[in-house]
Amino acid sequence: MKGPMSKRNAGSPWTPAQERDLRTLATGNTLTRVIGLKIGRSEDAIRSKAHELNISLKPTNQSPYNRRKA
Repeated sequence: MKGPMSKRNAGSPWTPAQERDLRTLATGNTLTRVIGLKIGRSEDAIRSKAHELNISLKPTNQSPYNRRKA
């Protein structure tokens, strides 16, 4: 379900500020859905641009295999 926020920039080129925000938010482990809402792009657009800019959207501070410390 995509709301109006995710379509406000649909089809328009990315600005350097949006690319910078994407990089910053991804580095901070922000969820893709939340990045999309903040930047005004769809989740697909976020994933596509992150791939194009070689930005990882995978969380960096989670332990592998869902291990929990006792």
